[in-house]
Amino acid sequence: MLPNEPLRLDFLPWEYARKASEAERDRQAERQARLGGSVELAPDVYVAESAAVYCDELRMGDRSYIAAHAYVTGRIALGADSTINPFAAVRGVVTIGDGVRIGAHTSLLAFNHGTAPGEPIFKQPHTAVGITIGDDVWIGSNVTILDGVTVGPHTIIGAGAVVTKDIPADSVAAGNPARILRSRTGASMSGDIPTKLADFAAKARAQTDDVLARCWDGSRFVDRPGIDRDPEIRPWCDAIEIADLLVRRTPAGHTRDDLVRRLRARQDPATGLVSPGDLSDDGLGKPSDAELSVLEGPASYHVLCVGYALRVLGSSFEHPISTDFTLDELDNLPWARRAWSAGSGIDALGTALAVNRKPGELELLMGWLHTRVDPETGAWGSPHPDDGLLQVVNGFYRLTRGTYAQFGLPLPYPEQAVSTVLAHSNDKRMFTGDNYNACNILDVIHPLWLARKQTTYGEQEGRRWAEAQLRAILPRWVDGAGFAFAPDGTDDRAIPGLQGTEMWLAIIWLLSDYLGASDALGYRPRGVHRPEPLVTGVH
Repeated sequence: MLPNEPLRLDFLPWEYARKASEAERDRQAERQARLGGSVELAPDVYVAESAAVYCDELRMGDRSYIAAHAYVTGRIALGADSTINPFAAVRGVVTIGDGVRIGAHTSLLAFNHGTAPGEPIFKQPHTAVGITIGDDVWIGSNVTILDGVTVGPHTIIGAGAVVTKDIPADSVAAGNPARILRSRTGASMSGDIPTKLADFAAKARAQTDDVLARCWDGSRFVDRPGIDRDPEIRPWCDAIEIADLLVRRTPAGHTRDDLVRRLRARQDPATGLVSPGDLSDDGLGKPSDAELSVLEGPASYHVLCVGYALRVLGSSFEHPISTDFTLDELDNLPWARRAWSAGSGIDALGTALAVNRKPGELELLMGWLHTRVDPETGAWGSPHPDDGLLQVVNGFYRLTRGTYAQFGLPLPYPEQAVSTVLAHSNDKRMFTGDNYNACNILDVIHPLWLARKQTTYGEQEGRRWAEAQLRAILPRWVDGAGFAFAPDGTDDRAIPGLQGTEMWLAIIWLLSDYLGASDALGYRPRGVHRPEPLVTGVH
């Protein structure tokens, strides 16, 4: 071989495992020894001499390879029998499954530049979410996959495609931007959804008692077993809702009358607010001073969870809820930076007004909301560079759940709201890792579902998003344990529990109803996430 002659194996690396000579294996061992960063290589992997591989972390499974002139940087995990072919670029945090083929001249770019106006692009900060490629994926030549994208298993991406959004499993996609052409299973993309929903619901229904028993410690319900928390009331409400949703009865071992007694005993007769402590007999008490506000503080959500749990049980609060508020108090909620918190206060206030049947105060609240909504976004609150539209959209859900949805009233700017929510749904950093959680998915699907009562604007994109979320969450049910609040998270919220199970069951109903397939589930929420208004006939 001449000194500058390219190595045959660099361009034909699939020959290495079967045909490499001892000399070639020694040379490859020397090449691998020169790799920097944290390296973990299985036997018979091949890294081309001519490839520019400068990784902080590199993991390669059995018989995988990086071919000639590939450009590979960042934190890369490559499964078994997976290949990066000549002149491909794989950069950033990229996780690639088993049996993946990445064609020549393809780019997987798991980072991006900021684009805020008034600052040169080269000075803009970088953002990075990561790219995930499932098992058994064929990515053709000259494809570009952008940061934040997940490609589901058994998928084909046609040559020259530019992939900007998630591609679900078993798809054939192509084009710029890439769109799904067909399913590899031969069915339409939504054709298998009803069957998947029915199978899931049957499994969840059969495991209801196991899920609830796992979170009963002998004296009280806990959200997740083994997690040290102060006694709380919410797990009791979640258990009541889960049992009602799936099997239309109280949790096994608990009577309706006893649960009603425990729930009603937590209400302070003077304020009507609910103490967050649990429902064991020794936990009864009044809310503390820090909890005495329906607009802010720990007591606000318990107006919802306890109030709706009582309704599921065919009962109601014993005492009216204090709802004294001023317009200045509403203005002073943290709309600028914590719109979710502000929206949650409006949600609790609206629920209290619904419970109390106070039309005069409701009229005052709705008038304030109509004068404060942003006509351009259809929402309340302001975006922030740190989290984009997250607070705006999350606050929109909580606010509208407790007002427009709860009283069956039309949204003031439904199309603008849909546009805002869909723009947020494309911010991939808000739906990965810890951010892939029940709140963040619920806060998108409920507004889309609610707005579609008034408009079909954005429905095609909304349907794609809803189907992708269904396909993502259904396999994450843990037998005998239910759903984790944040199934891909890095903390204890990744442990299945009652809150995650209750929320995801409702989310699955909303997603499937948006797709017209909720009948396949055989259940319909009646609690906090009920689709019907709590109070009708309000104008």
